[in-house]
Amino acid sequence: MPESILSSDRTRFAPSPTGYLHLGGARTALFSWAYARHHQGTFVLRIEDTDRERSTDAATQAILDSMAWLGLTYDEGPFYQSARMPRYREVLDDMIARGLAYYCYMTPEELDQLREAQMARGEKPRYDGRCRPGNTVGKMPPPGVKPVIRFRNPDDGSVVWEDRVKGRVEVANSELDDLVIARSDGTPTYNFCVVVDDIDMKITHVIRGDDHVNNTPRQINIFRALGYEPPVFAHVPTVLGEDGQKLSKRHGAVGVMEYANAGYLPEAMINFLARLGWAHGNDEVFSTQMLCDWFELDAISPAPSRFNTDKLRWLNQEHMKLLPADELGRRLIPFLEKEGVMPGASSPSSTDVVTLFRERATTLVEMARAARFLYVAPERDTAYQELIAQQIQDNNRAALAEIYDEISAIEWTRDAIQSLLKVAAKRHGLKPPQVMMPIRALVAGTLHTPSIDAILYVLGRDETLTRLRVLKTGNEG
Repeated sequence: MPESILSSDRTRFAPSPTGYLHLGGARTALFSWAYARHHQGTFVLRIEDTDRERSTDAATQAILDSMAWLGLTYDEGPFYQSARMPRYREVLDDMIARGLAYYCYMTPEELDQLREAQMARGEKPRYDGRCRPGNTVGKMPPPGVKPVIRFRNPDDGSVVWEDRVKGRVEVANSELDDLVIARSDGTPTYNFCVVVDDIDMKITHVIRGDDHVNNTPRQINIFRALGYEPPVFAHVPTVLGEDGQKLSKRHGAVGVMEYANAGYLPEAMINFLARLGWAHGNDEVFSTQMLCDWFELDAISPAPSRFNTDKLRWLNQEHMKLLPADELGRRLIPFLEKEGVMPGASSPSSTDVVTLFRERATTLVEMARAARFLYVAPERDTAYQELIAQQIQDNNRAALAEIYDEISAIEWTRDAIQSLLKVAAKRHGLKPPQVMMPIRALVAGTLHTPSIDAILYVLGRDETLTRLRVLKTGNEG
C-alpha cells in the first residue's frame, strides 16, 4: 500500500512570483487559509519561483504585502522552490534509478516533426515513448544532445479522484503521455516540483483554480509512483468579469494592493472574495472570524462566479459602518494625508470625519476627498462664485446676515446650531433649506454634505465665522 501523507489538515498557497497577486489568486489563498483555520490545521505559503526569467523580487514582495494586508497569516514558510533544487535532484536521481523516469534524447525539432505527423493523420499530438528504456536497448544516445527527463506514465487504467468541488473526475492513462519532469538544462518542471513539495510539506488538501485540472492526473500518477497517496483536491471555478468574460484588468484583475490603495478595507475584501463562489445560507455581510467558523469545501459552487464592483463597494461601506469610529478614523488618516490634510489639535479629528461621512462614502478615498473642505476652505473660483450667487438671493440675504450675527452668542452644540437656523428661517418666512443650503455652499463649496448643523459643529465656531464672513461684508465674490 502506498504511504499516506495525511496527518492533520494542511493546506498551501503556492503562487508564482511573475506578477501581482490578483483577485483570483487571492480568493484561492483565502479558501486555503479559511479551510486550515476552520479545521485548526496548518496553512503553508510556498513561492514557486523556478521560472527565474519571469520571477521577480518585486512580485514576491507584492504577494507577501497582499497577504499581510488581507490578514492571511501563514503558519509555515514562505518556502522558495529555488532553494530546494538539491532536493529535487535527489528525487530525480532516485526515480531514474528505480525506473520511474528516464532520459529522453529526442530533440525539439524531432518532437515537432512527430506532432505534425500525428496531426496530419488526425491523431492527438503526444510523445510516443520512443526513448523509454525498453525501446532503446542496444542504442547509443545521440552525441551532443542534452536529454530531458521524462516520467514513465502508466499505460493502462485510469486516474480517478473525487474532487471536492467538481465531483468525480476520471482520465484514462492512454490520454496522458510521459511528462517532462526536468528540462535539458537540468531544471525541474512545475508538475514534478509541486508533487515533491506537497509530499515533503505533508499537504493534505490542495485548493486551487480549475485551470490546474489538466495537471492533476499527471501529478496523481507521480504521487503514486513515489509511493504516496495524493492529497484531497478541490478545484475552484474561474472568476469572471461582470460581462461574463474572463476577468481582465478592466474589470478587476488588478493587484490586491491597488484595492488597499483605493480605500477598501481588508475585512470587506475578505467578505467579497469569499462570496465569489462560496456561500453560507443567505448571509451577505460577515466577519473574517465568521468565515473561518463556517467554511467548508462543500459550500463552494462548481459554477463560475462574477466580479461585481457595485457589490464590492456596498460591502466595503457595510464594513466601514461596522468598525468602531476610532478604528476607522485611524485607518482614514493616511488617506487624509494623501489629500494634503492632517487631523490635529486645531482641526477636525479623523473620528469626526468618520462620524460625518461613514453613511455616505463607500471607500476611505471617497471619505477623505469628501472631507477635505473640513480642513481647507473652498477655493473662491468661478464655480464657487456661481454657486454662491445661486444660493444667496434678496429673499434670504437678511436672514443669513442675522444668523452670522447670532452665531457668536449661541452655545456651540448641534441642537443650538440647528435651532438658530430654523428660527431665523421662520422669522423671515423662509423654509429651512433656504438658509441651510447657502450656508452649506459657503462653508463647503458644495451642496452635498452631511447635515449642516453637524458640519458647522465639527468646523468649530471660529472657522465657521471665518467662512461665513461674506454674509457680513456682502462681498460674495
